[in-house]
Amino acid sequence: MPNLHNIERRINSVTSTKQITRTMEMVAAAKIRRATERVTNALPWAIAVSDMLTSTARYAHLDSEPLLKIHDETRKTLLIVLTSDRGLAGGFNSNVLRYAERLMRERQSQGGEVSVVACGKKAINYFSYRKVLPVLEFRDLSSDPTFEQATAIANYASEGYAAGEIDEVIIVYNHAKNAAEQKLIEQQVLPVSQTSYEELLGVKIREKTVFDDFVEKEEEPHPGDVDFEPGAEEVMQYLMNAYLRNCVFYALMDSAAGEQGARRNAMKSATDNAEEMVSTLTRMYNRARQGAITTEINEIVGGAAALEE
Repeated sequence: MPNLHNIERRINSVTSTKQITRTMEMVAAAKIRRATERVTNALPWAIAVSDMLTSTARYAHLDSEPLLKIHDETRKTLLIVLTSDRGLAGGFNSNVLRYAERLMRERQSQGGEVSVVACGKKAINYFSYRKVLPVLEFRDLSSDPTFEQATAIANYASEGYAAGEIDEVIIVYNHAKNAAEQKLIEQQVLPVSQTSYEELLGVKIREKTVFDDFVEKEEEPHPGDVDFEPGAEEVMQYLMNAYLRNCVFYALMDSAAGEQGARRNAMKSATDNAEEMVSTLTRMYNRARQGAITTEINEIVGGAAALEE
């Protein structure tokens, strides 16, 4: 027969754990709103900067901006891995880290070299344990990234790409598809990809309206010339720097929102499991207690019958 004291102690322990997970769930739910608003407000700007660069670059000479050039060989890859500083977020970190490691092995199997920018303690510890020293490390900023962090990463990538020390820049992170779901994203930043944010993230910025059917659409846009002021080199340099900083900063904010969503889901699952365990243990406790009472009654009845004889 199970020990009643042990069962009761375990019920109290699980109940205490449930209170902690419930509190963490509520904290994560409160942070989701602010993080999601930042991402929602930043997405139109991210799309505008990306579209502006891709539409303008076709009119500029490649020599006007080194970051527009596509290197002959992809030998050196810079991998920017975005994770959280804390755990208790389900598979949020492990999915990103496993995908990044698989990507590293693919590039290395092709004879390439891979350097890592680790954002978040989980990424730093993961790669450091595997003897991979990140070229840049950022701690304690996963839940509230800063523009200075994005600028530092963008500057390192742009300087290395312009000097020929980097041939490819890729960001791996979790996109906050909604408050309850995250999507793993591999975004090629350099060389500049033609994939739009709508295609990359699977989002729709504007829904079709009833007026769209009445708008005249031109079969072919009218060709025109583009004048760069003060010059193509200055304009494209400004756009490229804005594009790089924007890509990194948006990914950091998107990952922060995904972190809170993943943590809330994980803590909700832990709370539900704790409630189920408490219910099971309570039934076990009542069954064991009822068995102990029945045994005592039988012993009393048996003792009384023995005295009568």
